[in-house]
Amino acid sequence: MSSRVSRFPGTEMTAEEVRSGRYLLTRYQADLRYSWASGQAISRFLSGLRDGEVWARTCKGCGRTMVPPRMYCEACFRPTDGWVRLPGTGRVSTYSVSYVNADASRREEPVVVAVVELDGASPGMGMLHLLGETRPEDVSIGERVEAVWKEKGERTGAITDIRWFRPLREGER
Repeated sequence: MSSRVSRFPGTEMTAEEVRSGRYLLTRYQADLRYSWASGQAISRFLSGLRDGEVWARTCKGCGRTMVPPRMYCEACFRPTDGWVRLPGTGRVSTYSVSYVNADASRREEPVVVAVVELDGASPGMGMLHLLGETRPEDVSIGERVEAVWKEKGERTGAITDIRWFRPLREGER
């Protein structure tokens, strides 16, 4: 018996004993099937995105409007109270210019990723998304933006149903 397993009861099996057929081995290939549910709040949020809508939940306890929506308020520890549709516009609260792809390869053109605090949501509530139809040097904190949606037939109920947020120009909403 080796010293590394001497503290455990039983007899250690060596690789040589296993190869010699001393022990009965059964090989089994598990057929694991997983199912994942996004829950009531995120399901409604994703369905809304498919329909070109942004949905949030309100909490009467603390007065917050939360996006992404939650069925329970983490600030006051109570169930949230209702649904509210947000307009899909907001402000850039922070952003980053990236010259690197997800696989760590270099990008030819930079991509701008921003946190957009949506109009109608509580401060600090927003979503991380791409900015488009703008140059990195033109982006600014506090800039007004709006969602640019994929065509209705292209939407799948994912955050990518919003192609990007684009700056609102003078005279727009």
